[in-house]
Amino acid sequence: MHPTSTSPRRRTLLAAAGAAALTHPLSVLAQGAEEIVIGGSIPLTGVFAFAGVGINAGMGDYVKMLNDAGGIKGRKVKYVPEDTGYKVDVSVAAFKKITSQNKVNLYYGDSTGFSKTINPELDRNGNILMAGASFATELNDPKKYPNQFLVGPDYTEMFGILLKHIAKEKPGAKVAFVYSDSEFGRDPIESSEAMAKKLGLSVPIKIMTPAGSVDVSGEVIKLRRAAPDYTIFHGYILAPIPEFITQGKQQGMTSKWMGTFWTMDSSTVMKMGEAADGFMGVMPYRYYYDTEKAPMLEKIRSLRPEYQSTAYIQGFLAAMLFTEAAKRTLDAGKPLTGPNLKAALNSIKDFDTGGLIGVPITISGNSIPVGRVYRADMKAQKMVAASDWIKL
Repeated sequence: MHPTSTSPRRRTLLAAAGAAALTHPLSVLAQGAEEIVIGGSIPLTGVFAFAGVGINAGMGDYVKMLNDAGGIKGRKVKYVPEDTGYKVDVSVAAFKKITSQNKVNLYYGDSTGFSKTINPELDRNGNILMAGASFATELNDPKKYPNQFLVGPDYTEMFGILLKHIAKEKPGAKVAFVYSDSEFGRDPIESSEAMAKKLGLSVPIKIMTPAGSVDVSGEVIKLRRAAPDYTIFHGYILAPIPEFITQGKQQGMTSKWMGTFWTMDSSTVMKMGEAADGFMGVMPYRYYYDTEKAPMLEKIRSLRPEYQSTAYIQGFLAAMLFTEAAKRTLDAGKPLTGPNLKAALNSIKDFDTGGLIGVPITISGNSIPVGRVYRADMKAQKMVAASDWIKL
């Protein structure tokens, strides 16, 4: 056979190669333009629905805002949520469903239980950066949880912010801890007792109650005897906090009362009624109605003229930090893997959240150890700032 003549088989191979050469740039383009997917295990029903609905709206709004502005390097972001009812097994099933149907790089988890259960899967998968509704101290460990982060301070850091505020306001104060008999409740108690001592504060009493307990009269008597200057509640959303405060005040207690993030939404505190006047707590974000300069809050208010919960702000900020990590990874010309996304997130230094957090943030580990103490003003029906922003 003459060397220049081509067999029919070779001709088709050459044609195929030529076609491949032609289509190759297109496939690269298509790949470059594929959507960046944020999956979400979101408790839209069940005991945590009040938070899930807010988180879902916040994530969706930020993604829409970003896409309207052109996405990330020309790529659209797609948010794919599934309702979990705040049940770990349902959440795991949602994760499997969403990740099998989409190429997921970012994921929002609904609970500490889910975050811990899914962690080996995240490490195996290698392509996902995860955050969520949990502020569990255990997750604030980059060695054990290299592909996860918290959208704020962990529970121990929340106590740290409150204790720093107390030590400044009343040096040597007595602080009582009242917490629920749950993983969530017990989380920061031991380490915070040590921190209180470091700050020159004493913890004369620690009281643990069932999570939704209503009859707390026996506990209130013990609390009154300890005569704390401050009482910090943790591991509850609402009950039994109002019962403690009402009965404590009736028995002549002069303690100031405080809570942590999941108790601190405006609507939750206002439900406490008169008992809540002066109630304080830690908040990593600004409230929807805060009047200090915050361009991102102005955007949210123009988008949604009615009050949005702190859970909404948390979801919105989670989406902002997810997509910032993706943008920085792509800017560096790197593939969207879990380790690359986390390294990009950890490159965030003095980052402006548009005023959602009142100071520029730096994310060196798995948390954002910043917050502010707010106080309930029942006349104004609002939470008002009671401290500057406190960084740990």
